[in-house]
Amino acid sequence: MKYEIMKNLFTILVLSLLVISVIPIVIANDVGVGVGVDIITEDFEPLVWMCDSRVVYDDSTEPGRLFNDPTLCLDNNGDGVPDCDLFERINNYAFEGEQIAWDVLVMDKNGVEKIEDVFGTIGSSQGAGNDIEVNCQRIAVADATPLPDSCNARIQEEILTTFDSDTMDFYECLFTVERPDSMYGEHWITVEALDLDGLSGTMAENEFWFLNPIVALSIEGDLVFEDVRPGVSAYSETLLVGNDADAGSGILMDMFISGTDFYDSASSGAACPNTNQLLLGDGDSACDVGINFGGASAFNDGNGDPFCYFATSGAYSTQADIRADAEGYVGINYGIVFNNPNPFYGAFNGDTTGYEIMQSGFPVTLPYFSGNILAPGAEHAVTFRLNLPEPCNGDFDTGSLYFWGEAI
Repeated sequence: MKYEIMKNLFTILVLSLLVISVIPIVIANDVGVGVGVDIITEDFEPLVWMCDSRVVYDDSTEPGRLFNDPTLCLDNNGDGVPDCDLFERINNYAFEGEQIAWDVLVMDKNGVEKIEDVFGTIGSSQGAGNDIEVNCQRIAVADATPLPDSCNARIQEEILTTFDSDTMDFYECLFTVERPDSMYGEHWITVEALDLDGLSGTMAENEFWFLNPIVALSIEGDLVFEDVRPGVSAYSETLLVGNDADAGSGILMDMFISGTDFYDSASSGAACPNTNQLLLGDGDSACDVGINFGGASAFNDGNGDPFCYFATSGAYSTQADIRADAEGYVGINYGIVFNNPNPFYGAFNGDTTGYEIMQSGFPVTLPYFSGNILAPGAEHAVTFRLNLPEPCNGDFDTGSLYFWGEAI
């Protein structure tokens, strides 16, 4: 009996131990392990796209022919000064005061507030890192505005079609050419965006400009009329009038001529024909041959215009200039300063108020005359004719003829 009771107690103890030993196995089913997460956001390099708004403006101090055209010169920024599109400039040179303007779209996927600055740069190489010359101005654009197709905004295969104010801004950049002492020679110009991480990007369209090139004319030959008999026509040595601007600048020169009357500096009792003054002409650039020289003009006591000239350049000559006489010679207008006392620009072939050396040929870029344009190193060959009045006495050595060249 006693044995049976102890056996039962042992059995109970064993069962209790079994229950206790099973409990930890049930609790182990809820064990978990933590995993660390490290997310690295890309430092996005700003992207810059040039949109369909690039304009070159003329300056206000030495404007070209088109400056006073109301259809081309508008007050775009409200400062009271007309902004004239420089349509006449067909080569890549620019002078002090002239301007280049771009509208650009800038994007930073890290957020628009990460964009530190957007500016125009100038330097000796393409791309980022050149000298900063002008800060660009932000343009307000409403969110979700469709992007212009001209921006061609894309990130690899992703095409961007809508303005996102969280990541994008439009900017207007207006670069003005400074004085030659700070801007001279050949330079790359572009627009660059810089973010707060020091990353930068530029628009793909780098531009190459020759800034403030030296403008110069060359004249080869001497203009001397020696031992001219009164009442006859005398011809000069042919002069070469050339465009001597900086090599590589591409400057195209619009060429003009003007002059003064001539006087005898000595006390010689000069008279030609009836006073001590040898006239240049009758005040316009048509060559009027006097009655005394077989023409129809009664001007200057029938002697007409004393001075006229013949010019050639490539396929063009003054023979095709409507101002010319039958021999192809053109008259000379009065003037001692460019565009003074009158504007030098002729409006059409045959405009006798014009001072162009040649009004021949189709305009290379309106309203210019192709025969009157000189490229760097090119020359006009100019021969002068003097119809010396009769009677005439004196050596007329005081007075001038002027050649002028204006960069287009």
